[in-house]
Formats: sequence, structure tokens, C-alpha cells
Amino acid sequence: MSKSHRRDTPVSRRGLLGLAALAALPVAGFGYSQMKSDGTPSGTSATKGPGKTPVSEPSAAPTPEPFAQAKPGEKLGGTVPFVPGKALFGSYLGLDGLEYAEALALRKKQLGRDQRIVHVFYAWRDNLPSSIPYLPKGAIPMVSWRGPKHETILSGESDSYIAASARHLRDLGRPTMLRWGWEMNGDWYAWGGFKNNQNAQGYVDCYQHLWKIFQKQGADNVSWVWSPNWNSAPTEAWNRMEAYYPGDEFVDWVGVSGYNLHKEDPATLFDPVYQKYSPSKPLIITEIGSVDRGGTSKADWITAFTKYIEQRPAFGGVTWFDTDTHPSYPERWRIDTDPASTAAYRAMARNPRFGG
Repeated sequence: MSKSHRRDTPVSRRGLLGLAALAALPVAGFGYSQMKSDGTPSGTSATKGPGKTPVSEPSAAPTPEPFAQAKPGEKLGGTVPFVPGKALFGSYLGLDGLEYAEALALRKKQLGRDQRIVHVFYAWRDNLPSSIPYLPKGAIPMVSWRGPKHETILSGESDSYIAASARHLRDLGRPTMLRWGWEMNGDWYAWGGFKNNQNAQGYVDCYQHLWKIFQKQGADNVSWVWSPNWNSAPTEAWNRMEAYYPGDEFVDWVGVSGYNLHKEDPATLFDPVYQKYSPSKPLIITEIGSVDRGGTSKADWITAFTKYIEQRPAFGGVTWFDTDTHPSYPERWRIDTDPASTAAYRAMARNPRFGG
């Protein structure tokens, strides 16, 4: 999600996420950092008012068959391997009154399974983790790391900090997904082209610069996730998501954020990215959620999404945005807002398609 619903007054870390006890896992990047200032969620241009349908990028008819084929000696997905037809299942958890370990335990009890991906957020100047003690056995951390303005990276002034961050993730000693500078094709983040003189190439240069430093530090346990928003804001030629693509050499997974906020169906949110990148890269839905419009609307959307993923083998992961801790907004993104939604989510989690 973008910085939608952000409030400008400081928010305590505990008040934001209920994660204060996790000193080893800084959370300054969570919550308000994912909010747009005008109260509109991810995928909505700041020029649109709340409740209006965002302008999506053109979507062709579904083409679910193509997916990346490994070349001899190549392991698709990097150190987090991609298995066609199997999706790693996980979430970002921010549940009111619960520490992250407690939230993981609650979801395990409800779903009858552990998370395979545990999504965590960090601010640009946070210390990235060298250990995450509460991870379930076999779970993969996905670290979403905020960025600064392009010049802060390209000037070289941050090189020593970037190198230290690389060593921290290296020292995790386990396959790790790194999602740096997500939703760069939106107009709401400091690292996006919009806030850097409408310069998409600057983002590419930053991404490649980080990648090269991580390689020099031996952080070869990191799988790099390039993760645009499902549609671009503004919808101008310079801001097309493909203008931000760093190149196949630098990307292990292609991610995408998309929310059912204005009754978007899954194909509207995700097919443009699927069609463009599935022939060359495994895909992961890095942020997803659905608004509850009463009745079984939320449960029905989760069920429809499950069927959608069953039909698209290139999606190798899904991480839900499972939280109720965001301030100053009406939507509750957590999955257990009503029994029907909980049941639909549990059925999805137990579906063999999500057995990665």
C-alpha cells in the first residue's frame, strides 16, 4: 500500500503496530510510511478524490499460460527458488495489541499452518536485521526497505551504510527477499520518479547501485524483488512501470501491489504485470487486501482471487496486507473481520496452490 491515509503527526511505534518489544526489528518504515497524504489508497492518483475509480493501465485479455523457464544452470527466483504452479503464502502482520510473534501464532491457529513469507518493513536509515528470532521454521523474510531521494544514493554518501545493511542481511544466513523502493511508479514516495524531477532512470541507477554493493559484500542469500504498483500515477509516458525496470540481471522476482478498493477484480489489478513479466521472471504479489462492503463481499473477493491465482502459474508468492493498525482510515485490512472472510482466507491458505 502507498502512503494513503497518512497523518502527519508523529505516531508511536507501539501505537502504530504493537511491535515495541521487537527491538531487533525496527519498524519506522511501517504504517504511516505507507500512506498517501490525500487519503487515497495504493493505485489511486493524488488527483483523484476518495471513492473515485483510479485510472488503470491498459489491460489485454488474460494470457495465463506463459511463465519463465529456467536456462541451464539457472535457478529462477535466486536463493528463494520459484516452483511453477506453487505459491509461497505469507503476509505482513500488524494486529492491534499483538507483538509480531503473537500475531503469527494467532494466524497459525486460525489457518492451521505457518506463514512461508513473513513481510517486514524498514525505514531507509533503520538497521536491517541480522536476526529475526520469531520466524517460523522454514519461513522466508521479505524485507521491504524504504529509499531516500535519488541523490542520497547516487552521490555515494550512503555507500558505507548500504554496505553495512548488506552485511546485516547476509548475516541472517537464510534465503531472504529484499524489496527495495517499492511502488516507485506512484507519486507518493521519496524514491519515485515523480519526486525526483520526473526521472525514472534515477530509480534504475539507485537500484543497480545497491545491488552492486550487496554483491561486493557477499549478500548472495538475497533475492531481489522489484515491485511496482499495479497502476501508475501520474499516467504519463515517462512514468510507465517498465521505465523503472532495472534489467533482468538485477531482478530475481517481479512483485506488484494491488488492493480491491474500488471493486477492482484480480485480473484488473494483476494481469498487466503478469502478461508483461511472466515470460521472463517469477512473480509475487507483495501487497494485497480487500475492502469489506458488507455481506459476503470480502469473502467472495478472496475466493475469486484464489481462483485467479490457480489459473496463473507464474505467481510464485502472495503476501497479504493483514493489519488493523493503520491510523486515521476506515478500512480494516485484517483478514478476520468477519467469519465468512476468515473462512475464505483459511480455504485459500490450505489450497494446494499455496503449498510452496
